[in-house]
Amino acid sequence: MIRYIDEFRQAKAARYIARSIADRMAGINNEVPIRLMEVCGGHTNAIFKFGIRNLLPESIALLSGPGCPVCVTPNRFIDTAIELGRRPDFIITTFGDMIRVPGSRSSLLEERASGSDIRICLSPTEALSIAEDNPGKNTVFLGIGFETTAPSVAVSIIEARERGIAGFSVLSALKTMPEALYALLSSDDLNIDGLICPGHVSSITGTAIYRPIAETFGIPCVVSGFEPPDILSTIDMIVAQIAEGRHDVENQYTRAVRPEGNKRAQDVMRAVFTPCDSRWRGIGTIPGSGLAVSEEYREFDAEFLFSLELPEEREVPGCICGHIMRGAKTPLECPLFSTACTPQDPKGACMVSAEGTCSAYYRYGNR
Repeated sequence: MIRYIDEFRQAKAARYIARSIADRMAGINNEVPIRLMEVCGGHTNAIFKFGIRNLLPESIALLSGPGCPVCVTPNRFIDTAIELGRRPDFIITTFGDMIRVPGSRSSLLEERASGSDIRICLSPTEALSIAEDNPGKNTVFLGIGFETTAPSVAVSIIEARERGIAGFSVLSALKTMPEALYALLSSDDLNIDGLICPGHVSSITGTAIYRPIAETFGIPCVVSGFEPPDILSTIDMIVAQIAEGRHDVENQYTRAVRPEGNKRAQDVMRAVFTPCDSRWRGIGTIPGSGLAVSEEYREFDAEFLFSLELPEEREVPGCICGHIMRGAKTPLECPLFSTACTPQDPKGACMVSAEGTCSAYYRYGNR
């Protein structure tokens, strides 16, 4: 494995590609920097961790996009999970990052300290095992993430039915990426010149989902891997398209992403979930961008099963996570960044997750 990773982290290869980017940029007559958005939080983390910005000409600006699933989950969803967790005989199961995200008035971590039964899982299957071990209780799994995560959540629901596991349900905030990209690119204030498309999502969906985006907005879309030469090669491919006046969909991450994606995973998603409107932190409600549990599997839909009356949703005063998720502002423009808001005491979701933009800025600096 070490040898495999080392092959994709060669500094010599990274410097060679960086020179290619600089040469291409020298031939582009642009008065303002070319603005590229890395959609995926994994790319954001890698860009900061490996100092990729330092290898690029100043005429290229990288913006962080909405691809951190924890970051785009709105307070309302966390508030709902907290209220369910306060009920007797409820077990809330979730991925680790979610437990530290502040809701309107509390977090799942604070609720656990107060006595709620809230457990961290590494997978939906682990949540299913918890439900199996706790008959008579309601085990709710918090379904967050994109097309990458949705198939495994769908499989857990199918297994719950097949194995007759009672008391298991999913509170879904699962989202799909193309609709969010449409919403962002339709904004007048972003002016994106190209997309570094998410590798993990694309491994499920394939590359065709970006073709309408490239054609509608006239921008290059390139699916990227996560190692430094991967990301630099992707930027080089985008710059080449801009220099040649093209706006095509290309795949740099061919070792993991097939044009058609993973059809088996797509079938599982379609069997269990149905498109719905979904709220994204900082972007608002995007029609058709969510995945709700379908009527066929309604007995596993926590939102359908458990009615709640929630107090009004609140945001932390001064927090600009919403603007950061849109790529409209950077963490350095937030009055709370690295003072009131740190990884040890996060005020906003972007500081919690390792894929969050604020977390990356804090750990690696603006480089």
